[in-house]
Amino acid sequence: QVQLEESGGGLVQAGNSLRLSCTPSTRTYSSHVMGWVRQAPGKEREWVASIRWGTGRPYYGDSIKDRFTVSRSTAENTMFLQMNNLQAEDTGVYYCVRGTRGQLTSGFDIWGQGTQVTVSS
Repeated sequence: QVQLEESGGGLVQAGNSLRLSCTPSTRTYSSHVMGWVRQAPGKEREWVASIRWGTGRPYYGDSIKDRFTVSRSTAENTMFLQMNNLQAEDTGVYYCVRGTRGQLTSGFDIWGQGTQVTVSS
């Protein structure tokens, strides 16, 4: 069973930055899409960003555009989410996800356990 291990969450003040990492337990293929989905307290899950593993092309949800940057290191088999200018509404659990059928924003096949991000205002 593939596992996605997230790290980098924590408590920060508004305006500051955090960098999340996600390392799968198995190789990520060029056909895969890796991404991030978050869930704020009392709200539905929201797609944040994705990246095509083969090309490195990123995709972003409208709510975080220009503040977050998704990237990957194929050598380390790791995906990153650089989050800048964090706001209170960014608080939530951030899940690393993998799509094996090219899906970019939903229907992901594999989910990590999640890492908590808390932004204090």
